[in-house]
Order: sequence, then structure tokens, then C-alpha cells
Amino acid sequence: MKYFYLILVVLIGISCQTHEPREPVVKRSGQFLKRSSKLHKAIQKRQEKEIYKIIKQDSLHHYHVSPNGFWYRYDQKNNQDTLKPEFGDLVNFNYNITTLDGQPIYTQKEIGTQEYKMDQEDLFSGLRNGLKLMKEEETVTFYFPSSVAFDYYGDRNKIGHNVPIRATVTLNSIKKNEN
Repeated sequence: MKYFYLILVVLIGISCQTHEPREPVVKRSGQFLKRSSKLHKAIQKRQEKEIYKIIKQDSLHHYHVSPNGFWYRYDQKNNQDTLKPEFGDLVNFNYNITTLDGQPIYTQKEIGTQEYKMDQEDLFSGLRNGLKLMKEEETVTFYFPSSVAFDYYGDRNKIGHNVPIRATVTLNSIKKNEN
């Protein structure tokens, strides 16, 4: 019994000690995120320089810059209509995708005619925002840095990661949402 009390006193003594916090096994410094952000900014700057160079060399067209981070020019402009696609509208369009210097990635024939319900279906952000700038029967050439095209992952087929693209889009029709 004497040993029982001795063990009990030792256990109570041990349990009354304050616990000291332990150091984590793996320390994270946040360096990965800082490096990743720095790399992404460098890629973005390099792609913008490539696009600026192309625009500067093209004296035949007037280019516009979008607040969504891409550049575009009108190849065929519709000055008669004012109707542009809005949320829920059904748009019918054709497009192709090339490298910035015009090498085909996807031809219009490969892609075919597309129907897209504005902002309710999956479409890369640059093209989705580009369609909102267009009117029926307009053809526009867009220059998309990879950040608004297929970004780091590419399209997992013909477009690699961090590849800027050029797309020429013809908006055939806009069917207004009845709601």
C-alpha cells in the first residue's frame, strides 16, 4: 500500500506540471508563396512585352486594352447595332486560337461553331470577357496573356502551361435571355 501512495503522489506531481509548447516538426516560412508570386509576375511582364512588341509593329490596326488584362483589335466592326451580350444571353460564335505570331493551335474548323450561355457555362476568362465587348457580326482579334487564357495548366492538350495566345472571334448572333 505504501508503494501505491508513493506512485499516486508522483503521478499527481507529474500531472500538475505546466506543459511547454512544442516546436513544429516542419516549419513553413512562406517563401514558396513569395517565390511563386515573383515568378508569376515575371511571366506576366514577359508576356506583356511580347504583346506590346506585336502591337507596336502593327501600324495597320488600332488596339484597345481591356480592364480584364488583354488587348484586342476590330477586324470587322458593326457600327449599326448597340446590342452586346449580357448575363444569360445565348451567343453563337466561331473562333480560332494561334500562338502570338500566328502559328495555328486550334483552327476554326477544329473548334466548330460554338453556342455559349453568357457567364453560365465554362469558357476561359479572356474569351468570356472578350465576347462581352462584341456586337453581332463583328470579328475581333484578341491577345491574351496566359493569366486570362489557360494559365499554368494549359488546356492539357495542345496549349502548354503559361502560353499566351491570340484568338480571332466572330460573333454570329446574340439571342437575348427572356428572363
